[in-house]
Amino acid sequence: MRDLSRAHLESFLEMMSAERGAAVNTLQSYERDLEDLHGFLSERSVRMTDAGPSDLGAYLSGLATQGFKPSSQARRLSAMRQFYKFLYAEGLRTDDPTGILDAPKKGRPLPKTMGVDDVTRLLTQAEQEAAADGPDQLQRLRMLVLLELLYATGMRVSELVSLPAKVLDHEGRFLIIRGKGNKERLVPLSQSAISALKAYGRLQTELAANAKQSAPESPWLFPSASQQGYLARQVFARDLKDLAIRAGLTPSLISPHVMRHAFASHLLANGADLRVVQELLGHSDISTTQIYTHVLEERLHQLVQTHHPLAKQAKKQD
Repeated sequence: MRDLSRAHLESFLEMMSAERGAAVNTLQSYERDLEDLHGFLSERSVRMTDAGPSDLGAYLSGLATQGFKPSSQARRLSAMRQFYKFLYAEGLRTDDPTGILDAPKKGRPLPKTMGVDDVTRLLTQAEQEAAADGPDQLQRLRMLVLLELLYATGMRVSELVSLPAKVLDHEGRFLIIRGKGNKERLVPLSQSAISALKAYGRLQTELAANAKQSAPESPWLFPSASQQGYLARQVFARDLKDLAIRAGLTPSLISPHVMRHAFASHLLANGADLRVVQELLGHSDISTTQIYTHVLEERLHQLVQTHHPLAKQAKKQD
């Protein structure tokens, strides 16, 4: 019987173009991926229309052996699924052999983070600039408060910029943060964050008292002329990169979210429990916090190498 695989492949591509409105690049990608599958099956003397789950699984395994990334494997599987669904819909097959195939697991990328030295340089730069007198001192002091709070609590940037002004009334060492799903959590503040907050509040009060026309009091800790009434997170991110440049750091590697990661990574590296970090970050699921397990693994390795008797003995022999 003549192999009609290529004819069916052309019909599939025509359907994707006419009925699904697939872009040219998408069609070309499907064609390349399915042609590669066709070549693989031909070497096994199997028609595409007759291929079973074991044939297709072997193809995916071969991709992994060749070093294809999980994302590339997942794209090939997606093309296969579309093609075999088409064959099933057209009555050319009585089943879909891709139904029981598992998508390759994609390795979760490690979050960007900053070293303690880089964070220190950034905070030192912000502190020096905030201490200088001038007409824009409140903005410079605001940046210091933003950074101190961000590194002390690891809160999301959206939570940070929308903090209420009543934060200044708190004398304690804790903040109540309203996060995703309107859930509240308690986070501790560092002494430096508390000091920066107090200085910021005092300067706000002084400037308001010296102003000829007192502006209406804002309900936000970081008031702004934005639509929301508080500092836009994009503005904070931009100003943070500018500060990074002045501190001699690479701006592309620094953002509010990177500092949130730094908060979590530095806590874990210094002995914090993963569950505690989960609570502080406001993660509802521990699996979200587990992106930081590489920090724990490195710390555990160092602990074993430092304290395990056999490791000490090996060092002596060296």
